[in-house]
Amino acid sequence: MQPELTLARPPRHFLPDSYELTDWAHVQPFYDDLLQRPINSADDLRRWFADRSELESYLSENFAWRYIRMTCDTASEALVSQLNFFIETIQPPMSTLGNELDQKALASPYLDQLDDEAHAVMVRGMKQANAIFREENIPLQTEMQTEERKYSALNGAMTVVMEIDGIREEVTLQKATDFLQSTDRSVRENAWFLIQERRFRDHETLDALYDTLVSLRHQIALNAGFDNYRDYAFAALGRFDYTPADCFTFHQSVAEAVVPLLTEQAVERKAKLQRLDPTLDGLRPWDSKVDPDGHAPLVPFATGADLVDKTIRCFDHLDPSGELGGYLRVMRQMGHLDLESRKGKAPGGYNYPLEEIGVPFIFMNATSSLRDLVTMVHEGGHAVHSFLTRELPLKAFRNPPMEVAELASMAMELISMDHWDVFFTNPDDLRRARLQHLESIVETLPWVATIDKFQHWVYEHPAHTHAERRAAWVRIFDEFADAQTDWSGLEHYKEYIWQKQLHLYEVPFYYIEYGIAQLGAIGVWRNYRRDAQTGLRGYKDALKLGYQAPIGAIYAAANVPFDFSKEHIGELMAFLQEEIARLKG
Repeated sequence: MQPELTLARPPRHFLPDSYELTDWAHVQPFYDDLLQRPINSADDLRRWFADRSELESYLSENFAWRYIRMTCDTASEALVSQLNFFIETIQPPMSTLGNELDQKALASPYLDQLDDEAHAVMVRGMKQANAIFREENIPLQTEMQTEERKYSALNGAMTVVMEIDGIREEVTLQKATDFLQSTDRSVRENAWFLIQERRFRDHETLDALYDTLVSLRHQIALNAGFDNYRDYAFAALGRFDYTPADCFTFHQSVAEAVVPLLTEQAVERKAKLQRLDPTLDGLRPWDSKVDPDGHAPLVPFATGADLVDKTIRCFDHLDPSGELGGYLRVMRQMGHLDLESRKGKAPGGYNYPLEEIGVPFIFMNATSSLRDLVTMVHEGGHAVHSFLTRELPLKAFRNPPMEVAELASMAMELISMDHWDVFFTNPDDLRRARLQHLESIVETLPWVATIDKFQHWVYEHPAHTHAERRAAWVRIFDEFADAQTDWSGLEHYKEYIWQKQLHLYEVPFYYIEYGIAQLGAIGVWRNYRRDAQTGLRGYKDALKLGYQAPIGAIYAAANVPFDFSKEHIGELMAFLQEEIARLKG
């Protein structure tokens, strides 16, 4: 049965129902109330936390809409200005007063009476945030956010001109990427060079932007008493459950347990392509996305509307109760979807939680590829997470760490696969889609290790030169790349591949989470394959916790370990290889 959901935001108890943000002067009184209000009991403290959560949820959603609208139209100066207004005018005092609110709560003699695990997790985060807060970092953080947004604007403006059906057409890089799946090698080679040349045209601008961001971030870390931004970021991100040393273990485990499988896939790809074309003398970067058996690219949907319709049906089949599909129906009804690629949109995709109304927004750049199907169910998993936590009483409880958030999305990619027949009525196309996705996981884990290890190097060496950065990137890239792809003559492109990764610019150190969550997702899928009902229940149970328990406990609720060891990763890869072999027949 489809769940009944309230589409309107819940009634407010602290802010007036008609309240709308206009300037900081109209926000200040609510902070003053919270700062000055006496707290004379544990119940008073609970009410205080609830009112603070209501205020911060409203402000979070207000910012979210500004960001969403800007990414939907990066060329609009008005939308950029509206976002920058919030970043420059609202966020600085929010940061200062948020720290003062933390101090007030932490000083309360009644805090110990809120002794459940959910509050303990929240208070742990508050203590960490209070410990690293520095007033002098507020203008630096404002400047940093303004600089970060330049990356989306630069990428949103990147287009190439391609000949499509005999007509020269200007297309986004996302659309051009689809041609890398062409069975005509000259077409995909041309597309690859067009994409790389367009990115390379801005490589100096992107280098300079990254220099600025690294410098700002390093100064923020120094101001907070850290030796480098990596250590600061771990504290700021609330990484209580693992350390940089654990990340190094992940890197090494992936290098030993996954990269050999990546090379095996590349060897098989090369052999298949050579059977189709005996003149092919080596595997080149533009050969990595084409179907090695010579099949045309999979086309799982025709339009954005078709993608939504099919994803809803897929979720309905996955969860016959109608709960999961019902969430997407609500989003469609409310207009909380912008899926198709177009000029002027920011790159990438996201599910943005809307804290007050509790119905998130999905943004992506769909062009009818398998990659887009995976992105949709990935972001759909995030959306499910938002819905499953929307009734939790405090904003802090509804905001899990990314290691948990990405478990929701990456597990959905896998547990939905048994129901991709709504996208592919041809059984062989369905088999190919599943196989390609599983093989892509073998590609994903090394790429995550590459980006994460590169970030560690960058911020451990903040005074590095461009030449040193290029050398470090190439060294790390080669460590996690397959041993078959030939990059000769393409070294100048290879040196700047990192610039395509949005996370390096906009959300530093948010990437290892994908690798951690991918391991958890394989575990969830393995449980689902053993018993679909139990596996789905474990998935939902974990997501419903929000951030009311440590990461390890949330993973345990899904019946999967939180483990980066080579042995565990090797065990998961063995399961994955069994599934790949089954699909190959």
